Amino acid sequence: MAPLSRADTSTLGRWWWSVDRGTLLALAVLLGIGYVLALAAMPGFSLHITDPHTLAMVRQIFFLAMGGVVMLGMSMLSLRQVKLAALGMGIVFFLLTGFTLVHGTEVDGANRWLALPGFTVQPSEFLRPAFIIVSAWLIAESRRTPGFPGKRAALGVYLLTALLLKMQPDIGMTFLFTMVVLSQFYLDGMEMKWLGIAAGLVVLALVYAFFFIAHVHTRVMMFVDPPKGSQAQTALMAFGNGGMYGLGPGEGQVKHFLPDARADFVFAVAGEEFGLFFCAFIILVFAAIVLRALVRLLAEPNLFVVLAGGGLVVGFGLQAFVNMASSLSLIPTKGMTLPLISYGGSSVLAISIQMGFLLALTRKRHAGDLA
Repeated sequence: MAPLSRADTSTLGRWWWSVDRGTLLALAVLLGIGYVLALAAMPGFSLHITDPHTLAMVRQIFFLAMGGVVMLGMSMLSLRQVKLAALGMGIVFFLLTGFTLVHGTEVDGANRWLALPGFTVQPSEFLRPAFIIVSAWLIAESRRTPGFPGKRAALGVYLLTALLLKMQPDIGMTFLFTMVVLSQFYLDGMEMKWLGIAAGLVVLALVYAFFFIAHVHTRVMMFVDPPKGSQAQTALMAFGNGGMYGLGPGEGQVKHFLPDARADFVFAVAGEEFGLFFCAFIILVFAAIVLRALVRLLAEPNLFVVLAGGGLVVGFGLQAFVNMASSLSLIPTKGMTLPLISYGGSSVLAISIQMGFLLALTRKRHAGDLA
């Protein structure tokens, strides 16, 4: 196949020469790491397709492949199409997130999932990228259209969403939404006194969660004084067992003892089987995506793109940090996946949509494409 020429005016040609190929490559690397760890994180392996571990592995590989296709498709959208897609997604998945309170599948005391034939869906995962785009759109429109109450509308949407997530309850996702909307208001020029007040409210909310939400209290106390054989201690042992170069693919033992080895503690599996250098490489790939996006946004004249892109990359980077830091016992454990690497179809597809939106927003555009 001949390489695409800069003179190619087809949809594919225009996309190829305008998309951030560095970020695209880094995201492809993460999908590749996800594929490798889909194999490594399985407690056992069988060539029989009916084996549950094999089925889980095949399902994850399928979602990774689908995620790559979805990401590419989303990255080809125009700014107007990004807004409309996010608005439609936001309405649908806000209603579905509310529906989990009535007919959700309860796991560990939380109603976050909807059971469908053959799999479950966590609607709040898909609500996140849509919320980020819609919030940025409202805030930017308040600057563009004098008298439009965009900032108040964005704050209202956030409060409704946070209330819904609190009722599930999903404190980690609520925290993530809060940090994203604060970053957007900060990028829009929020005064430091209001930022300080908001930060104080976040601290008060965390204190409230510690004293009045049982599973939050339990996780914090286990972080302060971890009992012998806890998941956090087992994960730390996995990093120690792996050393610099790891025990080798399939040779790790942590996946036999950690119930969340494929999802919340997949970073520990990587540390045991592939070692310190591999884990450092994963961190560098995440850092490269975040920093490259922020650098591109520094030169962006469109406020909506700055707010939306900043929110998307802050959410992405913060989620990766929380997962890896909890695996290393730097913070209390939190059921938050490692983007594009942890097991879970909802997580992979939602993050693929989120990063597809980011690729679409950070494409090089001509003056006529800025609307």
